[in-house]
Amino acid sequence: MTDRNPFLAHWRTPEAAPPFAEIRPEHFVPAYERAFAEHDAEIADIAGSNAAPDFANTIEALERSGRALERVENVFHLLAGAHTNDALLEIEREIAPRIAAHWNRIHTNAVLFGRIDALAKRSDSLGLGAEQSRVLERYHVAFRRAGAALDGPAKKRLAEILERLAALGTQFSQNVLADEQAYALPVAGDELAGLPEFTREAMKSDARERGLDGHVVTLSRSSVEPFLQFARRRDLREKVFQAFVKRGDNGGPTDNNAIIAETVKLRAERARLLGFSDFAQYRLDDAMAKTPQAVRELLDAVWAKARAKAGADRDDLGALIREEGGNFALAPWDWRYYAEKLRQQRCKVDEAAIKPYLNLEAMIEAAFYTAQRLFGLTFARRDDVPVWHPDVRVWQVCAKDGREIGLFFGDYFARPSKHSGAWMTSLREQQKLDGPVQPLIVNVCNFAKAATGEPTLLSFDDARTLFHEFGHALHGLLSAVTYPQISGTNVATDFVELPSQLYEHWLEQPEVLRRFARHYQTGAPMPEDLLQRLIAARNFNQGFATVEYLACAFVDLDFHSQSPAGADPGNRETGTLSRIDMPKEIVMRHRPPHFSHVFSGGGYAAGYYSYMWSEVLDADAFEAFEEAGDIFDPATAERLQKTIYAAGGSRDPADAYKAFRGRLPSPDALLRKRGFVSRSVTN
Repeated sequence: MTDRNPFLAHWRTPEAAPPFAEIRPEHFVPAYERAFAEHDAEIADIAGSNAAPDFANTIEALERSGRALERVENVFHLLAGAHTNDALLEIEREIAPRIAAHWNRIHTNAVLFGRIDALAKRSDSLGLGAEQSRVLERYHVAFRRAGAALDGPAKKRLAEILERLAALGTQFSQNVLADEQAYALPVAGDELAGLPEFTREAMKSDARERGLDGHVVTLSRSSVEPFLQFARRRDLREKVFQAFVKRGDNGGPTDNNAIIAETVKLRAERARLLGFSDFAQYRLDDAMAKTPQAVRELLDAVWAKARAKAGADRDDLGALIREEGGNFALAPWDWRYYAEKLRQQRCKVDEAAIKPYLNLEAMIEAAFYTAQRLFGLTFARRDDVPVWHPDVRVWQVCAKDGREIGLFFGDYFARPSKHSGAWMTSLREQQKLDGPVQPLIVNVCNFAKAATGEPTLLSFDDARTLFHEFGHALHGLLSAVTYPQISGTNVATDFVELPSQLYEHWLEQPEVLRRFARHYQTGAPMPEDLLQRLIAARNFNQGFATVEYLACAFVDLDFHSQSPAGADPGNRETGTLSRIDMPKEIVMRHRPPHFSHVFSGGGYAAGYYSYMWSEVLDADAFEAFEEAGDIFDPATAERLQKTIYAAGGSRDPADAYKAFRGRLPSPDALLRKRGFVSRSVTN
């Protein structure tokens, strides 16, 4: 097995990319076992050294350790999310607790922590550079927060908790995927009434992906939302909507409610072991926000305005139903359908008229063009680099001086083997510890694929998602630090969305749209009046969008701030929504049973607020370009690259933002961006 397992050999592929064609499921467990053993030996050498601890023999040694494990982990988690199968799902269930146990052993190694702690206590006398000081601080914080200073019984219990949480998160994610894979609603004849041709073609493509004929609706958001937006058959809209919001909440083997209850309870116990009153306090202690109270103040400030706006829109949608002769009250499955009608009336903007101008290929080029104008980057296709699916594409990324700085992988289309949503990940992170290492950065999306030979057309929200994820990708590609610990997106969760959300702003700029929003058949640019109406309508339905997001943030925070004893997830959800007076016509964007951000792992647990916290930053940051009078202002862009995109986690997030903007922001720019206050409000 050893000489045949690609993880146990040097990769002689272009740019040392993973040789995906050679990698099979049976390679992973032996590769993990070898990597665990190698990493354990490396840690034993560091902890057991007879030499007095210094930065090189402890921190830099830790930075060099575990590289074999990182290589296996990055490939496995990419495939488990973007192109999984039964064999990988089984391995994921087996390996997740073992990974948790492995890292827990390292982070609770008392001797190793003793060396790190000794360095931290005399850091001012070590003669460290700014980046080195930050790396030492991050290691010390990480080990302390992982329980390195706990006593033996507490460490033992913490290990049990972490292994169980890993197993629960994996099962949660797989249950959601199973519900999504199991659903395909055939739609034919008059059931297709109201659906534009591009939606019908996407539904045919979804059917073909599943080996079916005709048209189907799947539970991918890229399938559900257009159907809810255009389908005339109200009964079918309700059927699809109910299936979508009930993912993970149907009883039986894929029901996630018991997993949520146990997860929340274990997280609370973990926080108490580490000296915090609840998990939210634990999580936010190492975030930019610092406290749940600071988060709630922001959410509350925006909620009042968002709910009022959504309420006014609800009344207008109800009036539209009555004008059409409807004798029913607006329901959640009606909102998108009548909002589209109202948008056409109020803004003179028709999604069906916009979409032909938003060809996926052109939007990719628009994202690349923006990166070129801001940061001097160029992108060239690479067809010689191995990929995990035929739809995946690769580009060589070069800096303005022609240096190759990394590879960018784009995996854009929905398929049954892929988890829903969109994300950025890496197959290799940038670092310079032992010479320059170029990153391999991946964007995964779930756009509905057009028929063979036909272009894939995006909604404006799809195009925004593409820009968002590419902003994350640039954060990884432009990273220019020495140490892996602080490379790229290794920053606080409520800061990591700044580069991605900021990048979305350029999609809405006339200069970009005039150049790239061209009709997929004629090549003609979007008519100027349509372009201006599209931009003017960007805040249409913003009350709905903000309410469905904020409800998730409130529920997430409440799950992790209250006593979990005996808490039924459904009752907890209902209680929070009642407390905030959630409009009954709007449902959370992610209900708890399929809230993968929060329950398929710890990534955004007690941290879903981060998107709005970062939006305070991104709205204010883009105003720096507007104040300069040029959305591509070279001086502002250079400062942005240096302080944000290239800096990784090399400084405290607040200090990084102040280095770019000269000050911290207030929520005013966010409220202006979302259309909740007039642009005339003074900074």
